[in-house]
Amino acid sequence: MSPHTTVSIHPYFEPHEGKLAEFIAGMPAFVERTRSEEAVLFYDFTVCDGIVFCREAYVGGEGALAHLQNVGDLLEKALGIAELVRLEVHGAAPELDKMREALKELPVSWFVLETGLEK
Repeated sequence: MSPHTTVSIHPYFEPHEGKLAEFIAGMPAFVERTRSEEAVLFYDFTVCDGIVFCREAYVGGEGALAHLQNVGDLLEKALGIAELVRLEVHGAAPELDKMREALKELPVSWFVLETGLEK
């Protein structure tokens, strides 16, 4: 895994009043669908004070876009019971550039890699 090819997506969801349990119940479907993706590096959910965060990373912009296409129907359903309150995408400029057109309708904060440690 190299910081120059890794793209991480950081969505924060706020389930509507009374819908947190339903949102959490839908998480395993996302995980199971993502399990088959070749470019996924990690994928998990965390919850804090009613905000759900999906911690996820992929090899390259193409891998991240493939994931979004793979879970698109699940995401659409989730957004019926939650608001996307913040969306960050982190990575090297060439990888982020591959995603900008596809995500142009979303409120993305683009975090461009400046330096990183490779192991």
